Amino acid sequence: MKKYAPVIGMLLAATFSSCLKDELPVPRQERVVGGGEGEGGGDGISFRVCMGTGYQDQLWLDIATGTVQNSNPFVAWDLAFESDPDGWRIRLNGAKKMLAFNMGAVDISQPHDTTGLGQYGMIDAPSGDPDSTAIGDWRGTQDVYMIDLGLNHLGQSQGRRKMRFTEVTAGHFTFEVARLDGSQLTTVTVPKDPTRLSTCYKVDAGVVPIEPARGEWDLVVTKYTHQFYDPYMPYLVTGVLSANGVRVAVVPGAELQDVTLADTLAHPFSTARDAIGYDWKYYSFESSSYIVDRTRVYIVQDASGDFFKLRFVDFYSEQGRAGCPMFEVVPL
Repeated sequence: MKKYAPVIGMLLAATFSSCLKDELPVPRQERVVGGGEGEGGGDGISFRVCMGTGYQDQLWLDIATGTVQNSNPFVAWDLAFESDPDGWRIRLNGAKKMLAFNMGAVDISQPHDTTGLGQYGMIDAPSGDPDSTAIGDWRGTQDVYMIDLGLNHLGQSQGRRKMRFTEVTAGHFTFEVARLDGSQLTTVTVPKDPTRLSTCYKVDAGVVPIEPARGEWDLVVTKYTHQFYDPYMPYLVTGVLSANGVRVAVVPGAELQDVTLADTLAHPFSTARDAIGYDWKYYSFESSSYIVDRTRVYIVQDASGDFFKLRFVDFYSEQGRAGCPMFEVVPL
């Protein structure tokens, strides 16, 4: 498994303040009016979406129209299975700060002492690197994984399970799941949903419809787990992740109206899921509020192949509630 690229030059204050659970309202600030032509010129749109108390919702966006294609509480799923016929990878729900620990080829039906294993648990790389998933390539093994089901929006533990993944075909995954003492051992089959990039599953609930259909969404506004390196720790942040196939170029220190597609020559596209990420904002202890960097412009090639330039202009609702990012999007 590849190691994640180190995070360089981060200030400690910015690191730990990127995702406070539920900030207090701040005085209303001057804001861009939603709809109509954006400051970037052309037929731009401005829109705001809100994640709810404790950043509890995931919001799946189509940036061409500025619409939320689907929303769900981030606790609504645990695992995401690749839906492609040749897909075999399994992702954890990073919004819950889930972890996985490979226990080896042990007997899943027997009790195991997992005390202390949590500190050695792995997260999925937030970049979406297919070679850096916590579960990794399980095929051809009998390995059992201790899965920490993470936290809810109140920071409460959602428990742990043992899982052994046993089969993948063009149409389904099969795995075993049990409690840590080996009880309630069950075999589960998850049919792949070909209409979605991933088929999501929740322990004790089964398959759940989470993602919108393929091609109908570009970005998801969500909490997710980021790996910091100074100090070394996985930490929940709030930001924006991209759909598979969406490309993003970052143009720092720019005015939106000046950015063109030619800027991608100096600032190449990336397919990393966290190419937009969380650091378009930072927490100001002086004002006790989040400050958005309006000079950080993103060029996005969406799921349909069209190009847009995008920036964030706010992180608060009209009432001053955090977790309500406002976007300005202009087609290129």
